[in-house]
Amino acid sequence: MKITVETIVKAPVADVWTAYTTPADIKQWNTASDDWHTTASTVDLRVGGAFTSRMEAKDGSFGFDFAGTYTRIVPDKLIEYSFGDRAGVVEFVTGANGVTVRVTFDAESENPLEQQRQGWQAILDHFARYVEART
Repeated sequence: MKITVETIVKAPVADVWTAYTTPADIKQWNTASDDWHTTASTVDLRVGGAFTSRMEAKDGSFGFDFAGTYTRIVPDKLIEYSFGDRAGVVEFVTGANGVTVRVTFDAESENPLEQQRQGWQAILDHFARYVEART
C-alpha cells in the first residue's frame, strides 16, 4: 500500500529543493508536532548516497532514526530513495501558485494507514511553513 501526501510551497523551486536536502534545514522542519524534534541529519545527495535523521521526543522518552539510500535524483524535480524494504518518492512540481511537493511512500504495517498519512502530512506542512518563512 502506498500513501501520498502533498503541499504547495510558495517559494522558488531552488529554495524548496535546498531546504529539503540540507541537513541544517532538515533539523528545523522535520517534525510532525511541537513535542518532537530532529536532533541530527546527514545527507549524501547522490545515487547510492545515504541519508539519516534522528527524531526524538523533546522530553527524551523516545527516539528513532529514519535512514535510507538515494536511488534516483533529478535536481529540483525528483528524489527517489529506499528505506529498509520500503521506497519513497519526492516530487517537486513548479506551478503558478508555487512548488507542489508530493511525497509517496510504502506504508508500514505497525501503525494504521491514516496515522501514517497524518504524520507525514504534518511534517510536510511544517516544511512548507518553514520554507515560506525564510523567503
